[in-house]
Amino acid sequence: MPSALPTLLARAAILPLALVIATPALAHPGHEAGGLAQGFLHPLGGLDHVLAMVAVGLIAARIGGRARLLVPAAFLGMMALGGAAGAAGLSLPYVETAIALSVVVLGAVLARGAVPPVAGAMGLVGAFAVFHGFAHGAEMPGAASGLAYGLGFLTATALLHAAGLGLGLVAAHRTTRPALRVAGAGLAAAGLGLLAGAF
Repeated sequence: MPSALPTLLARAAILPLALVIATPALAHPGHEAGGLAQGFLHPLGGLDHVLAMVAVGLIAARIGGRARLLVPAAFLGMMALGGAAGAAGLSLPYVETAIALSVVVLGAVLARGAVPPVAGAMGLVGAFAVFHGFAHGAEMPGAASGLAYGLGFLTATALLHAAGLGLGLVAAHRTTRPALRVAGAGLAAAGLGLLAGAF
């Protein structure tokens, strides 16, 4: 049954992607649940956020083992702190630049094909997560419930991580591993384009 594993993992990756694609229906009036839908949709509105969050899942899959849980969890935890700071009106410089840079760096990590230590990967993604979270918190609609809005963008982020993790687990097999490096190079290139646009 080992040959069935990539197919199973690919199917598992489709569910989070399907949920993400289906979410625009929540944008209709009456479905906002005090900011939950607004928060859920916010990360999906920016290519920089989507690429970085999927990259986190890909990196977690590349490392394997406990990193599959710990690396995305580090991102989510630090993102929540950044979101709280942004919602509180605190100041953080170079937010858009750091978000674009996160796509470049995370893509480059994948493109190199190296397996970083778990703690190092957690620290790296956590540092960038603060900026992603801050952007979400700072752009929270004034009438939205902060708790619901935060839960919304954390849920969307977790689903994007899960999609990246599922795709990364498929690509981690020896026959498809080069695809992970190619994807990383593509992410880094896209991040450079985003970085150029941030200036």
